[in-house]
Amino acid sequence: MARFAANLTYLFTELPMPQRFAAAKNAGFDGVEILFPYDLAIKELTVAAQASSLEFLLMNCPPPNWSGGSRGFAAEPNRQDRFRTDFDRALKFAQGLRSRHILIMAGKAEGEAARRTFIENLRWASARAPHASLLIEPMNQTDMPGYYLSDFDLAAEIITEIQAPNLGLLFDAYQAQMIHGDLLSAWRKYAEISRHIQIAGCPDRHEPRQGQGPGETDYIAFFRAVQESGYSGWVGAEYLPQTTTEAGLRWLKEGRNQ
Repeated sequence: MARFAANLTYLFTELPMPQRFAAAKNAGFDGVEILFPYDLAIKELTVAAQASSLEFLLMNCPPPNWSGGSRGFAAEPNRQDRFRTDFDRALKFAQGLRSRHILIMAGKAEGEAARRTFIENLRWASARAPHASLLIEPMNQTDMPGYYLSDFDLAAEIITEIQAPNLGLLFDAYQAQMIHGDLLSAWRKYAEISRHIQIAGCPDRHEPRQGQGPGETDYIAFFRAVQESGYSGWVGAEYLPQTTTEAGLRWLKEGRNQ
């Protein structure tokens, strides 16, 4: 049975961030994610997580400020000094929060220079923090035009080229469906290098559901495929609730039954 984490950047947003931990626990989650926790005190977040007996699974790096800022810059040439400074800051937060994974965002870039820069930065980060689990995630061009890492094949090629034991794939099921159009085939192809999973309904990014329409995903079938593959990691819920978070949690019960 999969273990599920609530992405507190998206879920329970009617509550202040520290109160979202208890709400997630009461709803049936065992872990949490926060995209960018940098505006809050490490101790405050740690106390909230420990009080609710929740594991901290994932945070992003870079940028430290998501609002109005760049969507990462690990693949942007001539910004390596900035990347390294922000990575060290993210590493400090991750260590304080005991976050299992750090997601490194590529940013907007293109061409061979971007690939070279991305690989150099990932190699540096992997060596800088050999104890940390670092992830990369492809993102679709509809939601994030110009994002460098927009293909799962490219992500797999880069992970294979770097060959760092602490570098793996964040398999976002929504992104896989948007990019490749066949979630189950994508999972079968990339399950071996996947260290963490995220889910959202496609194509609207609301609650996961048993979709039957064009472009929709059947998450019951996906959960079964994950279970059958022997995946032992976590599944993070990173979606936009249609109403309240609690009103749309039927999928969580169904997922636990797989």
